[in-house]
Amino acid sequence: MSWEYLGYLASVFLVLSLMMTNVTKLRWLNLTGCICFTIYGVMIQAWPVAFTNALLAIVNIYHLIKLVKERKQ
Repeated sequence: MSWEYLGYLASVFLVLSLMMTNVTKLRWLNLTGCICFTIYGVMIQAWPVAFTNALLAIVNIYHLIKLVKERKQ
């Protein structure tokens, strides 16, 4: 498998996430894209890509947890 395809797939997830009106769906799609980009960045040794997207994945996880806690209240 060419790692380039994973980069394209990650891009698709990020673009789709920005088309969402539901914030939860936006976060899940964006998280998926960030995880794909993190793996892609590591595999092609593009450390700024891997590092930035790993941080963004953490931000998305934080906000998803926050959304779940808000719904329980």
